[in-house]
Amino acid sequence: MKNFIELIQGCLTDVREIMPWDLEERLQENPDLLILDVREPYEFDAMHISGSLNVPRGILESACEWEYEETVPELVQARELEIVVVCRSGYRSVLAAHSMQLLGYKDVVSLQTGLRGWKDYEQPLEDAQGRPVDLDDADLYFAPRVRPDQMRPAADQGKRV
Repeated sequence: MKNFIELIQGCLTDVREIMPWDLEERLQENPDLLILDVREPYEFDAMHISGSLNVPRGILESACEWEYEETVPELVQARELEIVVVCRSGYRSVLAAHSMQLLGYKDVVSLQTGLRGWKDYEQPLEDAQGRPVDLDDADLYFAPRVRPDQMRPAADQGKRV
């Protein structure tokens, strides 16, 4: 059995990652580049890269195909486009990019470090109304918030569950 990080690492044998400064360069060189944000809508509404398309990870595969309620025509027609998949930290985007490659997308990569890294690189983010997000507010948003009940029980420390 694999854990979450091992699942991600297994996908990285097939998925290429780029860094935030690479994305900045790609955006300048390719105005048709599609930034696909696979976070949940509430996360996207709080802050995202301007011009990105939000398709949550949970419906991605059906959004990539015709004739489903979740179909996103812009995404279905993007199989030949350069696509950079983003999420909060760069993990969901690896899984999404892997699925997209299996579905025939030719030029799809994942943003390593996710939007956290984009923010740390001091690149702009906007909210659902298109207003700039203050990067200090983004720091608070991206701070980890693991509740005590989400932590491994003391009796299980050192065990892989």
